[in-house]
Amino acid sequence: MKAFRQIDGLVCPLDRANVDTDAIIPKQFLKSIKRTGFGPYLFDEWRYTNHGEPGMDCSTRPLNKDFMLNQPRYRNAQIMLARDNFGCGSSREHAPWAIEDYGFQVIIAPSFADIFFGNCYKNGILPIVAASEMVDKLFKDCVATDGYRLKVDLEAQTVILPSGESFTFDITPHRKHCLLNGLDEIGLTLQHADEIRAFEAKHKATQPWLFE
Repeated sequence: MKAFRQIDGLVCPLDRANVDTDAIIPKQFLKSIKRTGFGPYLFDEWRYTNHGEPGMDCSTRPLNKDFMLNQPRYRNAQIMLARDNFGCGSSREHAPWAIEDYGFQVIIAPSFADIFFGNCYKNGILPIVAASEMVDKLFKDCVATDGYRLKVDLEAQTVILPSGESFTFDITPHRKHCLLNGLDEIGLTLQHADEIRAFEAKHKATQPWLFE
């Protein structure tokens, strides 16, 4: 998992509440567990005007030109603005896989579904809970300004607007440590590889009959 410290990123607004994981990555794309290759299918049913299936060449598919990801001004955005209860529905981890594979590193919303919120941290995405009034302001400013960007500093736990105004966000010390150091649960475990090998060697020496 890539470490996250700070970003000065282009912002893309998704002005819909209760966006569920089936909208983020539809069920037909869940056959793969490789974690990569899902970016072209992010928001598939909203992004394209035809039905998508795994393995399709998305470069030739007809686009919904009104959908935000297809608008040139939001191309290569790294920060997503969302509304209440983002990531609700099933607990599929493919949803943050698709968001991360597309290129988003930060999602700012008034609230998130609990399981999706936790899955973001496990996949190197920073989900930021902000007050509804601030999210409203960000949406308004983003839509009104081409090339709207925000600076996000994880160590300082701040988001800085182009005007210089800023706000802070909460994150647990453990999740902050993992993001700053690029550690998922496997990475955390491997930090104790020497102790694990020592335990296994002692276990085999004291109870050899278990390994016959």
